[in-house]
Amino acid sequence: MPSQPPRPTADRKLVQIVDSALADVVARSGEWLACRPGCTQCCVGVFAINQLDAARLREGLRELEQEDPARARRVKQRTRQSQSRLRDEFPGNSETGLLGESEDEHARFEEFANNEICPALDPHTGYCDLYAWRPMTCRVFGPPVQTENGIGVCELCFQGATEGQIAAAVMSADPDGIESKLVAQLKSKGYSGDTIVAFALAEDCKSK
Repeated sequence: MPSQPPRPTADRKLVQIVDSALADVVARSGEWLACRPGCTQCCVGVFAINQLDAARLREGLRELEQEDPARARRVKQRTRQSQSRLRDEFPGNSETGLLGESEDEHARFEEFANNEICPALDPHTGYCDLYAWRPMTCRVFGPPVQTENGIGVCELCFQGATEGQIAAAVMSADPDGIESKLVAQLKSKGYSGDTIVAFALAEDCKSK
């Protein structure tokens, strides 16, 4: 795979749209939404991210190095430690950090590192050190979101709510499909395949 891709300029528009949609659904959800600063349930267990997410995270870590070098060093240390724990059983290529695409590798990923804490999470404060640059999965996790398998919602949220109350708060995160277009754009330039946060940050963590 070519060297790490830069973050597409249009990704900033995507982030603005998704964050605006999130603000709207938070207002509509009220107390049904359990998400609060310091709630870290969604920060435990690895999940796949695309190359757009990876580029955004790396940019965020580089910016954090300029703004708060000490926090950036801690993120890097946690990332290296996470990589070390995950490398041997990684269901893909641990050198490139890309997840495998075979049926067996997909099955292995379902059971892979479900208790691993995201290296971007500061375990002492319960806050994400790369929050402004977090993956799209993190941005939409919590509120009801329409997926190909139906409406997905965090198990901590909307407890006791009716189907109608949940449906009334469904989040439309990216109605114009900007994310898929940007991912396709990166793929056309040779940057493809999914990874996880710990390996997405790998190149930025080689330096001290």
